[in-house]
Amino acid sequence: MVSADAARNIVGIVGNVISFGLFLSPVPTFWRIIKAKDVEEFKPDPYLATLLNCMLWVFYGLPIVHPNSILVVTINGIGLVIESAYLIIFFIYATRNTRGKVIKTRSVEYMPFVLSLVNFLNGCCWTAYALIKFDLYITIPNGLGAVFGLAQLILYGCYYRSTPKKGKNVELPTVKVTKNSVGGGRVSVTVEK
Repeated sequence: MVSADAARNIVGIVGNVISFGLFLSPVPTFWRIIKAKDVEEFKPDPYLATLLNCMLWVFYGLPIVHPNSILVVTINGIGLVIESAYLIIFFIYATRNTRGKVIKTRSVEYMPFVLSLVNFLNGCCWTAYALIKFDLYITIPNGLGAVFGLAQLILYGCYYRSTPKKGKNVELPTVKVTKNSVGGGRVSVTVEK
């Protein structure tokens, strides 16, 4: 039988790998931002929240606060650096009117699937880590993270098909109908592009 400490270390290492994947999952988004030199409709909120989250977990994992939490400190220290880089890139290319839309537009174009999936997996893994040696302070935020990650995946599933695909949008002409009041009942139709 595996001891609780060994099981917790194994789950913690798996959690670090998944967390590293979570921190790297926005790379395609930021590559797109750099290529376009514009943040388009992306929002900085997830990256700012992750940065603050990493700061708090680094503090929590310090030996004077919570001993034997080296796995929590190392991965969140790495996350702190990565998220800082994302925010610097974001604010270099951001304009004041940058706002994201998912439910309002029924589109997931600016909601990366990989980020949502890895967020869900990360919350599940760290919740399991916390439950091995019940640690309420790790269980609650990561349990909520798993629930919110699942909600993002459900939203993605609901709105994926209604998201316009790049290069497949067809702009149809509009028809303008006017009635000529002078000519006695004539109707003129104009097709505008």
